[in-house]
Amino acid sequence: MKRFMTALRTQRWDDHRYYHHSRINQSLHFVSAFSFLVGYALLFVDPVAAALVGWLVSMTTRQAGHLFFEPKGYDHVNQATHEHKEEIKIGYNLQRKIVLLVIWALSPLVLFLDPTLFGIFAPWASPADFMRQVAKIWLAIGIGGLLFRTIHLFFIRDVETGLVWMTKILTDPFNDLKLYYKAPLYLLKGELIDPGLEKHVKPA
Repeated sequence: MKRFMTALRTQRWDDHRYYHHSRINQSLHFVSAFSFLVGYALLFVDPVAAALVGWLVSMTTRQAGHLFFEPKGYDHVNQATHEHKEEIKIGYNLQRKIVLLVIWALSPLVLFLDPTLFGIFAPWASPADFMRQVAKIWLAIGIGGLLFRTIHLFFIRDVETGLVWMTKILTDPFNDLKLYYKAPLYLLKGELIDPGLEKHVKPA
């Protein structure tokens, strides 16, 4: 258990120092984390609503921060190129995230073309029915994306790395709230890049 927790802290630290320099990105992660926790609560009462919150609010704000606001040039703090960081990323790097987001964005089109989704659903009869069925697909995509990368890591790394990563993803909303709750305040002060990373990065 001690080794597991050490690996979890390492994955969290690497994710923070490599991919969360931008205060805008951090602020969007704060919004994402809060909405993910709302989604977690909704899972117990309305999984369809949880999927809508998770994808339309939590994932869009989270990934917009990475795609549009995070610096992608040479990382002087960590002495690493963007390409190197993408190569060593344990979870979903930007390329994998784009693939996942494309699948998510195109999934309603599949249901529109085949209202039964190959016989899985009863044909939708109203826009509300359509949206609820789309949300079910999105829930499956979310769970599938998590399990796919976890099992993939079992083979390309080891079982522990995969389980640590899955634990990290599921607990990220709690950790992100703790890490980034001040980010919107720093952003309002005009601070676009987190200067604290230079103070805390481990020397080579």
